[in-house]
Amino acid sequence: MGKLEKALLSHQKALEIQKHVLPPNHPDLAITYDNIGTVNRKMGNYPTALSFQQLALQINEKVLPSNHPDLALNYNNIATTYKSMGNQLEALSFLQKTRQIEEMILPSDSSTLAATYDNIGGIYQDMNQYENAAFFYEKALEINEKVLHSNHPELSITYSNIGN
Repeated sequence: MGKLEKALLSHQKALEIQKHVLPPNHPDLAITYDNIGTVNRKMGNYPTALSFQQLALQINEKVLPSNHPDLALNYNNIATTYKSMGNQLEALSFLQKTRQIEEMILPSDSSTLAATYDNIGGIYQDMNQYENAAFFYEKALEINEKVLHSNHPELSITYSNIGN
């Protein structure tokens, strides 16, 4: 049994226990659903991944404030699954939701925010919307130049993205 299979089994066992001891809309259930979704995405089981991530989202949208970081993470994970499925429009929609939350709650020089900008740029690039891609890549670069040392590999990636 590989690492992903073991991880999935562990999350499934955790879910079994949580379903017996937690109320149905408990945030810990959402975390476990999202974890199961992430492992399934890594295994290439995209519809299953999306199903679990959407279960997490249903809970998170009910019980968390609209600007909660766990909600941003959930949106980001769903976006990643949609991107893996080749559905750029849905991926972009969820990344924009991630961005909206992160811009509210994170410092303007957050590396997490830079990564989100970079991911949005990548989606726009995949959609051949190069001006939009460049706009978000530049936003990522602006942050990365502030927070990373001049030889950091992430800077190289950001510069390459802008050059593409």
